[in-house]
Amino acid sequence: MFSGSIPALVTPFRNGAFSEPDYRDHVEWQIAEGSSALVPCGTTGEAATMPAGEHFEVVRVCVEQAKGRVPVIAGAGSNDTQVAIANCKSAKQVGADAVLMVPPYYNRPSQEGIFRHFEAVAAQCDLPIVLYNVPGRTVTDIKPETMARIVNAFPGKFVAVKDATGDLARVSTHRATCGSDFVQLSGNDDLGLAYNAVGGRGCISVSANVAPRLCADFQAACQSGDYARALELHDKLFPLHVALFTDASPGPVKYALGKVRPGFPTELRLPMTEANAASREAVDAALKHAGLI
Repeated sequence: MFSGSIPALVTPFRNGAFSEPDYRDHVEWQIAEGSSALVPCGTTGEAATMPAGEHFEVVRVCVEQAKGRVPVIAGAGSNDTQVAIANCKSAKQVGADAVLMVPPYYNRPSQEGIFRHFEAVAAQCDLPIVLYNVPGRTVTDIKPETMARIVNAFPGKFVAVKDATGDLARVSTHRATCGSDFVQLSGNDDLGLAYNAVGGRGCISVSANVAPRLCADFQAACQSGDYARALELHDKLFPLHVALFTDASPGPVKYALGKVRPGFPTELRLPMTEANAASREAVDAALKHAGLI
């Protein structure tokens, strides 16, 4: 259902408010540059700082601007099962094609609790669900056996995973236990080449915000089996993948966008702050290496 380069979109703000014109322009640019789907209101989109009304207004605008040209996967996770269910319903109401859902964070449920959370969500969610396993942020890991249990218990409901564990062996494990139709997407740009080589089908990407065409071309090379070309593009993009996490994200990403697309607002919402001097220097060097500035 989903493959290729899928940007986890930043959310532009001006004077503290969501900037719809800048967002529409960003969405349009992403589609024109070859992105194959869009993820509004994920971590990179600063969803944690958005009230629910604003969150799903951003999703609505993304859907409206995409005009069905690419799928929209709305960030919808919560550590409260009932809120996660409500988020799925809101995403459906504004026209999203699927939802992206982390397991509950902070309260740290057991593997049984994770399964039962997604069981409850699946019972009331009318959209396909992309699982998002990012224990570095949630402190909750969907273990491979739990992943298989979730996917196999609800055929056709949990269609993909954004895997940000950094554990490449899981790609093979998930292929064996979740089936070949279960789409595996890397959640780490820097591991995208290796991830695809062992069975991944794309990446939900931070770097694609800044370099959508290069990221799309990289994924296309992987999908066609041209790993020589993919390696060439990986080497071109690798410093950028690293630089965008030299300070708390999305500070470096918004700084980079301001360089690549002058006039794009780089404002962040607290507790996120602008990239520090060392990070900005690393981003500048990476943009030059990639030929983006």
